[in-house]
Amino acid sequence: MKSFFRLMLLGLVLLFVALASALTAMRYAIHGREVAVPKLVGLTPAQAQKALAARGLVLDTERRFYSREIPEGRIMSQVPEAGILVRRGWRVRVAESLGPQRVTIPDILGQSSRAAEINIRRWGLELGTVATVDIPDLPPNQVVAQSPPPNAESVASPKISLLETAPPQPATFIMPDFVGQSLTVAREEVSDAGLTVGNVTLFAPAPMSPPVPAPAAASAAASAPAAAPQPGTSAPPQSPAIAPEFSPGALIVGQNPVAGQKVTAGTVVSFQVHQ
Repeated sequence: MKSFFRLMLLGLVLLFVALASALTAMRYAIHGREVAVPKLVGLTPAQAQKALAARGLVLDTERRFYSREIPEGRIMSQVPEAGILVRRGWRVRVAESLGPQRVTIPDILGQSSRAAEINIRRWGLELGTVATVDIPDLPPNQVVAQSPPPNAESVASPKISLLETAPPQPATFIMPDFVGQSLTVAREEVSDAGLTVGNVTLFAPAPMSPPVPAPAAASAAASAPAAAPQPGTSAPPQSPAIAPEFSPGALIVGQNPVAGQKVTAGTVVSFQVHQ
């Protein structure tokens, strides 16, 4: 009986060893033929072919693209990427660089700024630096020079820089002095100058109170009740008040902007007047 159990135990051990050996052999058969894909980006096709052949892989050049970063004749992308495990005999697909795209520079002299920018984008180019120059005999916002020059050939993906005439500037003039004039005359002159009349306020300075001796003032403040305003009178205004209408003889006593300041057409001019 003991011999039988010993035989059974020995058989189980041999079976376990056989299964472990089979699994090890299968794993080696599957993974033992895997290799890591090398980095091919930046290599020439010949260099990439040699690197792949050393690992049992195959080079497959699928497409070619223009690139400003990768020189012409170099690998610019690969699938699978570097470091990926693949089986021997796997085909690694790559794209080869044609270098920067070379074009003929169009002639955009005499075009408006907007038209030149649209045409540059339409031709697949980029707009570079834009400078302006004041040329009175030419209309504003017109291209007068470009770099690279028109019709330059075999230029690699350029940025076209432009020199344009300066945009129109608003006319400026010196703000006149309206102080001392009547409001009616000032309004007419403001309108004739292309300006706009803004707020007109009534100038009313705050009244000055007579000095009161300190003891008397303190005593009066402590004992005397507040004086009520007399009928028919009101407290004088403490700040300028906006008046809707003024007499034709109202005189200008203040203005904003002040006289001598540079202004442009449409500037709003506010007045303070004295009735």
